[in-house]
Amino acid sequence: MSEMRLTVMGAGGRMGQALIRSIHENNNAVLVGAIERDGAPKIGMDSGTLAGIGENGVEITTDLEVAIAKSDGIIDFTTPETSVKLAELCGSHDCAHIIGTTGCTAEEDAKIANSSSSAVIVKSGNMSMGVNLLAVLVEKAAAALSAEDFDLEVLEMHHKHKVDAPSGTALLLGDAAAKGRNIDLSENSVRSRDGITGERETGTIGFATLRGGSVIGDHSVILAGNGEKIELSHSAQDRSLFANGALKAALWAKGKPNGLYSMRDVLGL
Repeated sequence: MSEMRLTVMGAGGRMGQALIRSIHENNNAVLVGAIERDGAPKIGMDSGTLAGIGENGVEITTDLEVAIAKSDGIIDFTTPETSVKLAELCGSHDCAHIIGTTGCTAEEDAKIANSSSSAVIVKSGNMSMGVNLLAVLVEKAAAALSAEDFDLEVLEMHHKHKVDAPSGTALLLGDAAAKGRNIDLSENSVRSRDGITGERETGTIGFATLRGGSVIGDHSVILAGNGEKIELSHSAQDRSLFANGALKAALWAKGKPNGLYSMRDVLGL
């Protein structure tokens, strides 16, 4: 099998560097593009040197059009606005788009979904294989334990630099729980509690967000009943797990029909 030619967005950041290392270690992929935003301090640097794998000859640039034209896929952990534009661009270049960006609005998600008619897009709130397995378990638990008997809460903590809340992973887990209970998450979620809130409304899914330090990502789904509590958890200890999952998604996407896929599709879940 020929190597899949990949471009990494945000190549100068921590996630971008982890992706460059993962591609370097995989015999089925090769880095052909490393892109940063205009004015980023790492522009002009060798991406391999920056990522700690030695010089690889792929310079960090802002020239997305050149990179995407020679790529089979692009891996994108950036911003919702950027991901929407990239999804459309990938459709016109026969390039798979792997999206790990979080914080998208319903309108932005709709635009990405619309672009999938002309591109292979894999989008997930978390690229970790463990988290996506956890989502399946949460869905099954929520279906088995009724809302009348078990209240459901999602707790997440991330580093102090994270800008969106709840995290994409928390929403992914909340959506899995809502699916298990056959309800609409947007109509049944509680994002904050402050002051005299009254009793908890039966059937809602609560979210609690913590931020601090350098925590990569901790998530727990709590099902609390009378006299018992079940907790399903995942702790991310290294960003390489997200990079490895995104690379797995990119390799899986090669040759697939146009459409919008998730990590559940990639993992056969």
